[in-house]
Amino acid sequence: MIAAKDNTPHLTPDEYLAWESTQLEKHEYIDGEVYAMSGGSVNHGRIAIRLTSLFDTHLDGSGCITGNSDIKVKIAGTQNYTYPDASVTCDDRDTLTPQYITYPCLIVEVLSDSTEAYDRGRKFRLYRHNPVLQDYLLVSSTSIEIDLYHKNDAGDWIMINYQAGDTIELKSIQLCFPIEQIYRGLTLIPDTQPPELRSAQSQ
Repeated sequence: MIAAKDNTPHLTPDEYLAWESTQLEKHEYIDGEVYAMSGGSVNHGRIAIRLTSLFDTHLDGSGCITGNSDIKVKIAGTQNYTYPDASVTCDDRDTLTPQYITYPCLIVEVLSDSTEAYDRGRKFRLYRHNPVLQDYLLVSSTSIEIDLYHKNDAGDWIMINYQAGDTIELKSIQLCFPIEQIYRGLTLIPDTQPPELRSAQSQ
């Protein structure tokens, strides 16, 4: 999903939650500013669906909640809110907030050229406020490639790059799967958006 700054006046967090509940579109909320969420490519949507379906089936009966792009994540320790493409929370505290979750152990963003810099940079810095986040998965929608940022036992974030033929390991939910399971049957087309537009949207 792509975020573009909205012309909505500066809102408080409570005003944002009340206002967004009346909107037809989703909006992220970062430092008082509202960003409208626009749709991604067909492959972006298909990849996100496959991941959420895979997680939900694997976690059936566990008590964990699998979120799609409609589930808002509150950034722990802040008043910011985002909409990742997929998430999983196994934290009981998240059963008490019907409008959002705060403590996902796994967050997924499906990348495009227009969002990659933001997802790897500022958005990842925001997500790291969450003390229970273990895995941050960045999934290409234009090639068979996935980057996993995993928080190890020492509290350090390490990056693992997966490509064709590899098996993804998500320790946060005890799941392993071949990367081809996500990309099966897709025709992968490079993003052809002009560089100047990609740069503007990643700000």
